[in-house]
Amino acid sequence: MIPSPFEYVRVRSVDEAVATLTEHGEDAKLIAGGHSLLPIMKLRLAVPAVLVDISGIRDLSYVRVEGDEVAIGAGTRHHELEGDAVAAAEVPILPYVAGQVGDPQVRHRGTVGGTVAHSDPASDLPTALLALGGTVVVQGPDGRRGIPVPDFWLGFFETALRPDEVIVEVRVPRTGQAGWGYEKFTRRANDWPIVAVAAVEGRVALANMAGSVVRATATEGALARGASIAEAAALADQGTSPGADMHADQEYRRHLARLLTRRALERAAAGAVAA
Repeated sequence: MIPSPFEYVRVRSVDEAVATLTEHGEDAKLIAGGHSLLPIMKLRLAVPAVLVDISGIRDLSYVRVEGDEVAIGAGTRHHELEGDAVAAAEVPILPYVAGQVGDPQVRHRGTVGGTVAHSDPASDLPTALLALGGTVVVQGPDGRRGIPVPDFWLGFFETALRPDEVIVEVRVPRTGQAGWGYEKFTRRANDWPIVAVAAVEGRVALANMAGSVVRATATEGALARGASIAEAAALADQGTSPGADMHADQEYRRHLARLLTRRALERAAAGAVAA
């Protein structure tokens, strides 16, 4: 299908992007890589009157240590994060998960900020970010503010981002060589996960088990009480609301959540990465 007509504006700075969003309000949408936005525009699920291209803002691409956190610029592409030495040393789950996103074309165009802003419940990187915690830093007409990662995703394609704000970076705690695990089940290698699980230091996040990525709070609580991995993983689907589609019904997704959570926790406990 062909998207509805729109005006195209290319900006060179965050300030210019914010000014453009402020001028056009909810009629404007940001685009960087486009692999999330363009498909839904073709389906007319999004019909922006103005498309604001921020892919040329060079200041938004970086990975660096700042105190106890790693700061990742919103314009950092998946393949850049995948191969970044700082990320590999300080928060190794992220470069691994970045390498699991889509195919090489998607990873070379898609950005960290784009996947965070898209709020797809089946997204790889947001699942890992939710397990890590941290902050999404956004900039609007009144300056910058930080939104805790657990509070950022509100539902399907819905976030705490205001219409006149731009994501500028994501900040996550440095985990060093602490154990972690990431598991996902797909029909084909490049598909969105039917279910995915990220586990880091007792925190567990699930993809495709609700309207947005969610924490497996029952599993986390059980681990904190000293339950075994098997006992805790058996609770992974509690409090979730998975959907049903042509690929999996609700019960199958619940089964996958329990199974993949056990595998991710076992790998985290062994200090090993996901296979």
